[in-house]
Amino acid sequence: MYDVIFNTHDVVLLMTAYQCILFALLLLTIKRDKYICNIFLAFFLLQQAAIPLDILISFGAEFRHIALEWSPNLFYVFGFGYWLEGPLLLWYTRSLIYKDYKLRLKDSIYLIPFIIYAGYQLIFYYSLDATDKVTIQEQYDLVVAPQIMNYVTLFRELFRVALGVMCLIEIKRYSQHIRTNFSDIDKIDLTWLKILVIGFLAIRFWAVLVAAMIILSISFGITTNFEIMGLAGNYITFLLVSILIFFGLGHSSVFEGLDLPPPQQPEATKGDQEPEGQKDKIKPEMIEKLAHYMEQEKPYLTPALTLEKLAGQLRLQPRLLSNIINRHFDCNFFEFINSYRVEEAKRMLADKQYSDKTMLDIMLDVGFNSKATFNTLFKKKSGMTPSEYRKSVQPV
Repeated sequence: MYDVIFNTHDVVLLMTAYQCILFALLLLTIKRDKYICNIFLAFFLLQQAAIPLDILISFGAEFRHIALEWSPNLFYVFGFGYWLEGPLLLWYTRSLIYKDYKLRLKDSIYLIPFIIYAGYQLIFYYSLDATDKVTIQEQYDLVVAPQIMNYVTLFRELFRVALGVMCLIEIKRYSQHIRTNFSDIDKIDLTWLKILVIGFLAIRFWAVLVAAMIILSISFGITTNFEIMGLAGNYITFLLVSILIFFGLGHSSVFEGLDLPPPQQPEATKGDQEPEGQKDKIKPEMIEKLAHYMEQEKPYLTPALTLEKLAGQLRLQPRLLSNIINRHFDCNFFEFINSYRVEEAKRMLADKQYSDKTMLDIMLDVGFNSKATFNTLFKKKSGMTPSEYRKSVQPV
């Protein structure tokens, strides 16, 4: 008879680590212009691989003994992954949505918890001789271990949640930014990034709950089944990683990133600056100039029109043009431009001169690139689909 080294729970943890390592190596071997994004994502995945290995070594019934025979230094070393994966996910998020993103000195603030944890382990564990390390691990029991470490674990999970929330805030800010600066946003796909961040944020919330239940059970004697919840979290992580790898390999944006400028406010030129008491006032002639230009020149027919391009055509600062659109027309740039496109489409649909044109032809002629966006915005503006509108204005 052969001894069973791993049970099903251990295999799930090993498979999670294996998938993360394999995907990380794949990312590092792909050479693209957005290589910095791949590096952040690859190192994030490597930290994700370290976490199930830490769980295996710390709590795996059989594997704990095997790891102890190999080397007591294996304990805690993979625990560094908990403290590093949060900053790496945040940096990956920023590198994907900001053009030419580079780490700055102030970004190192997110490494402070890792540095403190690493220093603690170096002083109080790795500085000991091998015999003392073995003794500590052989006598380890979660129930009788120092309770302060349970609170450290809770802080660790809350720290991971906080960085996940910061990623969501970055995504939300950028989603607003692209609608303020771009008229065609269909090619700007943040789906992968949202799934990645929200998925791992959900796992972190679950980990916070498990950490809290451990404290309630051990420190306060409240009966909880944190073991089952911990196992459930392992299985959920395995499923999420599998989905992300499958989804990621089918979407090029994972590897190429988004070639967009960061949401920054350009400095106004001297000619655009107004006296202190009149900063909130927009000159009527500017509004008239914009409206006249939109009616006569029809810049909205250009599919890739951006706020910066339109501002250049009008010889205005992008920030000033954005203020005019937001405050006078009460909408963002995306809504402003596409409202003109919808009106142009309505004019063409009502004109018998264009009755031989297909809906796709009209959609492209007025500046839309996506049928879904065209139909959605048209129905929002007119209360009916383009086909229904054509039938209503051109009865048979």
